[in-house]
Amino acid sequence: MGDRIRVAVVFGGRSSEHAISCVSAGSVLTHLDRTRFDVVPVGITPDGAWVLGTDDPAELRIRERALPAVDATATPLALPGDPTRGGLLRLDTADVFAGVDVVFPVLHGPFGEDGTIQGLLEMAGLPYVGAGVLASAAGMDKEFTKKLLMAEGLPAGTLAVLRRGESLSAADRERLGLPVFVKPARAGSSVGITRVTDWAALDAAVGAAREHDPKVLVEAAVVGREVECGVLELPDGTLRASLPAEIRVVGGTSEFYDFEAKYLEDVCEFDIPAKLDDATSDAVQEMAIAAFRALDCQGLARVDFFVGDGGELTVNEVNTMPGFTPISMYPRMWAQTGVDYPTLLSTLVDTALARGVGLR
Repeated sequence: MGDRIRVAVVFGGRSSEHAISCVSAGSVLTHLDRTRFDVVPVGITPDGAWVLGTDDPAELRIRERALPAVDATATPLALPGDPTRGGLLRLDTADVFAGVDVVFPVLHGPFGEDGTIQGLLEMAGLPYVGAGVLASAAGMDKEFTKKLLMAEGLPAGTLAVLRRGESLSAADRERLGLPVFVKPARAGSSVGITRVTDWAALDAAVGAAREHDPKVLVEAAVVGREVECGVLELPDGTLRASLPAEIRVVGGTSEFYDFEAKYLEDVCEFDIPAKLDDATSDAVQEMAIAAFRALDCQGLARVDFFVGDGGELTVNEVNTMPGFTPISMYPRMWAQTGVDYPTLLSTLVDTALARGVGLR
């Protein structure tokens, strides 16, 4: 092992984004510098079992529209590890990650990206990549993302929140207008989202969203270009914003940048950097960092915007553990900004170690 840092890459999980987490992990496992890091793949099955995951990125790819998953028949985690460092991973004791220096939770969606694993790691006293409990939970729940953004004076759009058993009122229909986007409040990767252009289709759209989350958002459509920007925290606490990128859906059956367009159809074009004037590009970068601070994020985030014809900005989402798949925008934006994939991952691990655990 030498002086290499032992990194546990945790992926899969119980959310509807299980497959995308697997794909992200495949890219992370490929690009982590093995001269610096001793990498331990940890898979979580859709049922929540923790197993020794595959270290073969080929097993974690989308192939002919077939989505990958953590193998439920894999070896359960109860490994001896390096005898000089204690057991590697023991889930039957309070010492959950003995012998691991830092955890890289490549988990998307509930039961991972939402503060749950972050709380576990805080209790274990183990450093981890990414935001803490509060920022992870707030970033996952788009209702509270919007509330925190608006409390800081950042434009976050117009929306209504439907909790379990609630329906959209006539007053909210008048306030929001058509079209609207109906989405799960606590999901990502564009799962469960429907664009509604006729109120007659609203109930079906709410039902589709509730397959993923009992709490649903109904958002007024924002006319604008879809632009994203990455934020990266350096080990000394300095924040940097990447060059912005623009996503355009140019074909296929998708009306917007949904799951099919993102991962299963070759129908998107990407401009990195986005074709924005200097003033708008600077404004996107500044607002991305402002949004990062509004949620009290750490480590990394991808901030998604709509950019209007006059350059006006609306923050759509703050993703505290953005995708790391081969097509994901976060690593691609940083590559164009001058930070290659292995350096990006090394920086995230170094920042996690420098920050440690506890109040921050």
